[in-house]
Amino acid sequence: MPLKDQIKNYAKKLVEDRPEPALLRGMIRTRKPTAIMFADDGIVPNNPRFPLLIYRSAIIGERRFDLATVIEALFEVNGWRRSWRDTVYDFVHYHFQIHEVLGVARGDAKIECGGVKGRIIAVKAGDVVVLPAGTGHRLIEASTNFLVVGAYPEHGTYDECTDTRDRPDAIKRISKVRKPVKDPVYGSSGPLNRLWHR
Repeated sequence: MPLKDQIKNYAKKLVEDRPEPALLRGMIRTRKPTAIMFADDGIVPNNPRFPLLIYRSAIIGERRFDLATVIEALFEVNGWRRSWRDTVYDFVHYHFQIHEVLGVARGDAKIECGGVKGRIIAVKAGDVVVLPAGTGHRLIEASTNFLVVGAYPEHGTYDECTDTRDRPDAIKRISKVRKPVKDPVYGSSGPLNRLWHR
């Protein structure tokens, strides 16, 4: 993420009223995630160990706080602190040294996951998508008000791969990316801890 966007996001966090952890618990709906494994498609390696997870309508808003603030605070409480607010890039890319979570704060969209041979996933406000390192993704279409809160766990190095030049190195590194300590939505007892077990 460009430095100016990091500074802008940090400044926003300083002035925003944020929900306390106890209040956050009431803004989460218990949801069983959809887990999807994607094979290496020859361009995008995807993740050989961990599935992509989709939590449908997992986070609800509250009058005092906009949904973006709630999502960001929830991710932060669960150790996914490096966050940003924006849309999703409209070109295929993946991160091979870090996992990523996307929480939809506004609007709806179709996101292609797993590369061009993957699947198009429809998402709307309140949905959360957890992308294991190596999972290709890009925006296909979105409503004009579409807003995502993205975040990364404490361990890992941000990178962005958009072509095949880094592919050999990416394949080696993806399987070495540590499993996050907590599920970004449900914390220590969340489904991620069970489904990302290998």
